[in-house]
Amino acid sequence: MPQPHRPTRPARPPRPQRARRGGAPDRRRGDDRPRWGVRLAAGLAVVVLGSGAIGHAVMTGLDTGIERVDPFKDMKNRPQAGHGLNFLLVGTDGRDKITPADKREYRLGGAPCHCTDTVMLVHLSADRERASVVSLPRDSYAELPAHRDESSGEQHGPHPVKLNAAYAEGGPQLTVRTVESMTRVKIDHYLEVDFTSFMKTVDAMGGVEICTAKALHDQNTGLDLVPGSHRLSGGQALQYVRSRHVDGAADLGRMQRQQRFVAALIKQAAGGGVLLNPVKFKEVSSTLLGSVRADRGFGSEQMLALGQALRDFTPASSEFASVPIGNPSYPVKGIGSTVKWDEPKAAKLFEALRLDRPLAPAVPGRQPARRPQRQPAVPVDVPPQQIRVQVENGTRIDGLGGRVDTALRATGFDTTRAPGNGASRDVKRTVVAYDPRWDRSARTVSTALPGSELRAVAGQGRTVLVIAGADYRKVVPVRPEDPYQGQYGVVTGDQVICGQ
Repeated sequence: MPQPHRPTRPARPPRPQRARRGGAPDRRRGDDRPRWGVRLAAGLAVVVLGSGAIGHAVMTGLDTGIERVDPFKDMKNRPQAGHGLNFLLVGTDGRDKITPADKREYRLGGAPCHCTDTVMLVHLSADRERASVVSLPRDSYAELPAHRDESSGEQHGPHPVKLNAAYAEGGPQLTVRTVESMTRVKIDHYLEVDFTSFMKTVDAMGGVEICTAKALHDQNTGLDLVPGSHRLSGGQALQYVRSRHVDGAADLGRMQRQQRFVAALIKQAAGGGVLLNPVKFKEVSSTLLGSVRADRGFGSEQMLALGQALRDFTPASSEFASVPIGNPSYPVKGIGSTVKWDEPKAAKLFEALRLDRPLAPAVPGRQPARRPQRQPAVPVDVPPQQIRVQVENGTRIDGLGGRVDTALRATGFDTTRAPGNGASRDVKRTVVAYDPRWDRSARTVSTALPGSELRAVAGQGRTVLVIAGADYRKVVPVRPEDPYQGQYGVVTGDQVICGQ
């Protein structure tokens, strides 16, 4: 049953504000270290999606800034290639390159590590109409194949580790070998991003708009947002994707926020003029590519070809998932707590990637990816299906109660289907009367009725009462902020971006 929450102070739109000071820096090296998958997907969105809008000359110039690695050297017994194209995107810590001022401002305490904070598989469909992004938790239980330690030169046999340790022991090559062994997905290209360029990249794009249906406050990162839309600067975006203490969802909540941010970044790149402006594109891409390492087969020609194929790419074309988890605290002697995958479900997920199948569940009534919605649904905290609504007509307009009841039911609310007449027939402004114990539900109803008045009525009970006033014009479509995700925890980009 929905529970109330209390609002917090607003962030300052539209010019991105500096993070709030106060509170001690977060110096923990474990759970609160940033997870940089959002930066990696951002890199894919900007580099891959944007290249079709500019010429070979610009792309060739950008290509020279990429540091090269050879993650596929001497690899044997690799998985069979499937359909489409698979990228392995990894993000390294790199906080040692952040200025002391930014460390203090955005609470980036702690020491960097020679490891990956995020490992992601990105699959581009063969028809280039879909991108599937699968997050592999950095603490995933993994078994490294036999290898030579990059640091010590010592030869190691197979042994269990956390997934992010593969990079520490054997760099990009061992990371690729380990992921291919775990997923049986053949990697076509490797991209490695240092997250220190993230803030500058977001700022170069003019910030990124995100929206939230509930207050987000995390003392560890300094995040402080009220419900609504916010244009985040690079520093604020860093706080947004790092935060894990805003609710009880912890890392799951952080993952969902990262998905929303990546989808918003794709929307910004595709619709904000970045991809169609060679000067802007080069500025953004140069900022990002200054810290990218990639395999030798990924160059300007591949970037241009992919960009041309994806010129009509939209947020609805992207889908985000995480590996199904069987045991989030699987103990391993000498290693500690690891994340154990649900092997049967994970196998089905990776099989879908190999077979080039969509991961997102079919949602009844959902528009096709390339057909724009007439009116984007506004995200709300409580799913409308969970909210019981009684409608009364507070005017002398015949049939108004029935029209409001029908419209609310059409956007998902559980109406009584028995609208009545209010005690007063001279209501000017629509009223949403509610029991204070169900304040979040009331705010969801009020969002669907723009301009309505919220009125607390102690002891009213679970049912929200809507008294339609003379100002009523329409019901705005709403959707839960955390949509139905199916067995793989999948969301599509258009489900999590802000409405227009």
